[in-house]
Amino acid sequence: MEYRACYENGCAGLKTAGVPDFETDARLLLEFVCDTDWNTLLAHPDRAVSEKERAAYEALLAKRCLRIPLQYLTGEQEFCGLTFRVNEHVLIPRQDTEILVEEAAKRLKSGMRLLDMCTGSGCVLISLLAMTTGVWGTGADISPQAIQVAEENGLRLLLEERRPHWYQGDLFQALPAGVEGFDMIVSNPPYIPCEDIEALMPEVALYEPKSALDGGGDGLGFYRRIVQEGAPFLKPDGWLLLEIGEKQGMAVKCMLEDTGFTETEIVKDYAGLDRVVLGKKRQR
Repeated sequence: MEYRACYENGCAGLKTAGVPDFETDARLLLEFVCDTDWNTLLAHPDRAVSEKERAAYEALLAKRCLRIPLQYLTGEQEFCGLTFRVNEHVLIPRQDTEILVEEAAKRLKSGMRLLDMCTGSGCVLISLLAMTTGVWGTGADISPQAIQVAEENGLRLLLEERRPHWYQGDLFQALPAGVEGFDMIVSNPPYIPCEDIEALMPEVALYEPKSALDGGGDGLGFYRRIVQEGAPFLKPDGWLLLEIGEKQGMAVKCMLEDTGFTETEIVKDYAGLDRVVLGKKRQR
């Protein structure tokens, strides 16, 4: 079968299954199987697709029709210019989270110690370590499988001297005694109200890890814990930066202020929605 015909069949199947962006997904899956790029469809539409390639492509299309996320099928996702390995144990990195990275990078300086709580794939921490110099990183997550993914990403994407320490456990309980005095804590915690998860698109509701989504009854449970439990781990004048849901900005900002944080701010994403809340620990 020729390349374009194979692609068009893929488009038709994904469209019938109601898959969003079916044309893009059909192309990316074909490129993944055939080790090609976008130029192939435009310049070499008559390229022969072998039976082995066609069978592999159809198997992936069948899984995508079940709404298994594209990134779990290819095993990777681009974030901040880096390619991260992902699987069903970690949340898929999203462009919105790059706002958290950008705001953190503005405030990081050489010699600082950085903690990424609820690290997942490690995309936030690894991206920050890749774009700064002299910053020491630590990542923590409750999921041992997520820590394994994050560690593998760190090994692939960072030089040995830049690689962070990884700890597994329930928020700050993951950190061994004596691991404190951070200049900055960043976190993209679970923040979806539990009753809202079933209404999310199937790719998220059915396949992304619930532990990375479920923020409790009002979606704010992890913020309360991170703000209260995290403050003692920050140095005076240390920064806390949190990704939030679009309707959670003021509530999380008030949490920081009630706990003694100053210079609090709500940062919007490129769509104009509240995306990050940040504040500085008050000097005592």
